[in-house]
Amino acid sequence: MQDLGSKRLIRMFSQAAMAIDAQRDHLSDLDGAIADADHGMTMSLGFRAVTSALAKLGAEASPSDVFRTAAGAFLDAVGASTGPLYASGFLNAAKHLDGLDAVDPAAMLEGIASGIAARGKGSRGEKTMLDVWLPAAEAAQQATRENPAELWTYVRQAASDGAESTRTMIAVRGRAARVGERSIGHIDPGAVSALLIVGAMADTFGDADLAI
Repeated sequence: MQDLGSKRLIRMFSQAAMAIDAQRDHLSDLDGAIADADHGMTMSLGFRAVTSALAKLGAEASPSDVFRTAAGAFLDAVGASTGPLYASGFLNAAKHLDGLDAVDPAAMLEGIASGIAARGKGSRGEKTMLDVWLPAAEAAQQATRENPAELWTYVRQAASDGAESTRTMIAVRGRAARVGERSIGHIDPGAVSALLIVGAMADTFGDADLAI
């Protein structure tokens, strides 16, 4: 029988997939303003593949196994730059959770954020998904030290602020970099999809009484 941590993690990926599907057209519209208008479809394909792969996991799967499976499925489904980035983030999260039956939220977020940053050689302030993932990971670490009971409140706020901050930035990476200063005033679609995933995490792991 899968442990509670793995079940919650699988539920989280399912909720993230539903949230992204619901916002697929909006994400593509945001992308169309500064890039190729395919971000919604790309993320939807990736997370649908993840949920399908996770549905086939055996009963003995650990949280690390869940993330490794998600990484492989996402990479197989998404050939664009987003695929390797999220695959790297998920694989790094798996390493951070190795040997754990429960999901450590701070370790999970740190793994995803640092994995994406390392693969893309990116940082905050470049109008990308890292403007959500890095602040979210930092907020989780801060909450762990100061107020663990409010961890997901810290994380949600940091992620939301990070996504909104991209509106005033100039894109310097990816296809959006081609429009230069014309990207100012547009929120980054990758940051918005990252915010949806963080929201699914908070909804899943922030409720101790969540039914499985």
